[in-house]
Amino acid sequence: MNFQGILAGAASFVIIGLLHPVVIWAEYRFTKSCWWAFLVAGLLATGGSVFVDSVLISCVLAVLGFSLLWCIKELYEQEERVRKGWYPARC
Repeated sequence: MNFQGILAGAASFVIIGLLHPVVIWAEYRFTKSCWWAFLVAGLLATGGSVFVDSVLISCVLAVLGFSLLWCIKELYEQEERVRKGWYPARC
């Protein structure tokens, strides 16, 4: 039996679940101006996935990298959600 697919799926679930509140926190603390940190981290994780021999770790790094890149889009959308009053604005 091969559980690597199940583990990769579970890791994807955890990564996405953890990054959602990170985006909210980052937008609240730093505004959308911190997008570059997500870009650098995403590119490093995605690039690092190419150099890892383990398929599972490579897959998890790629999911992490692309999820971090997706966070850039979410930062801008989070700003819009704050503007609409769905989330508290930074005072």
